Amino acid sequence: MKIAVCIKRVPEMDVKFRIAASGTAVDETGLKFDMSDFDGYAVEFALQLTERLGAGEVVVISLGPDAVQETLRKALSMGAARAVQLKVDSIPADGFAIAQALAAELKDGGYDLVLFGKHAADSASGAVGLMTAELSGLPMVHACTKLTIEDGKGTARREVEGGAEIVSFPLPAAASIDEGIARPRYPSLKGIMAAKKKPMDVKPAQLGAARLAITKMELPPERQAGRIIGEGAAAVPELVRLLREEAKVL
Repeated sequence: MKIAVCIKRVPEMDVKFRIAASGTAVDETGLKFDMSDFDGYAVEFALQLTERLGAGEVVVISLGPDAVQETLRKALSMGAARAVQLKVDSIPADGFAIAQALAAELKDGGYDLVLFGKHAADSASGAVGLMTAELSGLPMVHACTKLTIEDGKGTARREVEGGAEIVSFPLPAAASIDEGIARPRYPSLKGIMAAKKKPMDVKPAQLGAARLAITKMELPPERQAGRIIGEGAAAVPELVRLLREEAKVL
């Protein structure tokens, strides 16, 4: 079983962001970066699958500048066998351009299964995996909360409004991983040391032409502080007036 997992380096989300001077990007000064959460679930699922089968190879692939090698090394320290960096100076906003680069790398890899996170924590588009699978001619199941692979086929569970959807598909195939399917392991010291010796291929990314660009970024306005207008039933008329005349929600 040969598995590719496409991962993305993203800023940690529990910080206050600033807009860069260009007005079209986030100011990365002081930010910490890590593997996107859903991508971590995908890496863990791939590792558990090869461990259960007793054979196989997990290859992690990421597009970005040299800083992305830190994220790839983390996946290697978790247990992935090798890594591929598709090198670009900056990651385009156009997911289709990224998908073309990933599909070009996956084309001759002989992978049985290609995994993605449901979506990246920063862009949250959830489109790159779907487009990569389409360009690669692979059946794709999006947002799997359960996934089993055996006898040359897969069975996946997807949560839908009001219930769940169970689908089956032949291999080779692609899937994106939702929360709850696997909790990423912490890299051990042995794994961290071993990761330094594992192979990492660095290749120029074969990006497609970007047809989508960010022209402006801005932060949402600061929320106004709340105010106390009274207590008990006596405050209701004033509350109703404010909701009607100021908030204009009535």
